[in-house]
Amino acid sequence: QVQLVESGGGLVQPGGSLRLSCAASGSIFRLNAMGWYRQAPGKQRELVASITIGGSTNYADSVKGRFTISGDNAKNTVHLQMNSLKPEDTAVYYCNAGVIANNLKYLEVWGQGTLVTVSS
Repeated sequence: QVQLVESGGGLVQPGGSLRLSCAASGSIFRLNAMGWYRQAPGKQRELVASITIGGSTNYADSVKGRFTISGDNAKNTVHLQMNSLKPEDTAVYYCNAGVIANNLKYLEVWGQGTLVTVSS
């Protein structure tokens, strides 16, 4: 079993900042990659940003230059620093991880989601 626990969501005014964190725990042999997805009301879940174990990052065009993803391999954690937030960033943000478990099986794991609301 592998679990992801997210933290850091909340209410922020437009132009403000938030930092999301996600910690993976359980029967982890190796984390291949971690990332953040979001789902706004009435919309499909979309990739926000991802990072591989080697440090390669990928961002949605809508957040480039505003969001930064970083990882701590030793702690199996990933962070998403969100700056210059806009109302359209309002969504439930989900942590995602591609994991090689201790039984050497590949797992895709999701967190429970954390709500980010950008509003004045």
